Amino acid sequence: MEQEPIIIADKLVKTYKSRTLSVAALRGVDLAVNRGEMVAVMGPSGSGKTTLLNCMSGLDIIDSGSVTIAGQALADLPDDALSEYRARSMGFIFQLYNLLPVLSALENVEMPLLVSGEKPAHARKLALDKLAEVGMADWADHKPSELSGGQQQRVTIARALVNTPSIVWADEPTGNLDSENANDVMDLLCRLNQVNNQTFVIVTHTQEVGDRAERIIHMRDGMIENDTDDGAG
Repeated sequence: MEQEPIIIADKLVKTYKSRTLSVAALRGVDLAVNRGEMVAVMGPSGSGKTTLLNCMSGLDIIDSGSVTIAGQALADLPDDALSEYRARSMGFIFQLYNLLPVLSALENVEMPLLVSGEKPAHARKLALDKLAEVGMADWADHKPSELSGGQQQRVTIARALVNTPSIVWADEPTGNLDSENANDVMDLLCRLNQVNNQTFVIVTHTQEVGDRAERIIHMRDGMIENDTDDGAG
């Protein structure tokens, strides 16, 4: 794979404040992720791993520091432009599937394309192709309630990847799955990473998931404690 940074986080600081409490979620984090890498971010609850994902992807605002994605400083983008950039260049997979219950699998997958202005016929073809890629073509007309947890997560992955993003952010993507389905989902993510050279940043508390990544970032108390290149996959 190309050794070219696509994500650069420089001295990220993020503090959550209430009237009585101040929590330092990120304490000057530096991190670079190469194009095509699959990176797992691990650590105990409250270590800052989800905050790091949210700040690097532009979902959350940092107090200080900078995030650059493929040469674009996120801080230079107005809110509307940042939302458009995320929709065009990033995919998101969460522990909760966030599928719209009244829509079919196909309609859920094609929705991001329609929202971004893609023509309906082309959006439908792309969505069908992506469902086929994740092994869900035969379930395209089924609503989420008619699918198992593993199937719903595959639809979520198809939706995250339908715009061919250069970066996929995943927060506990196997958290609601049994071990067999979790392994199937990780097989799928690893294959997509290798075939499409897409960059994956995966937050997980599960060692089995971390072991599938090429590199593990261990966080503790808002800082990177260890950064290990496993060479796994």
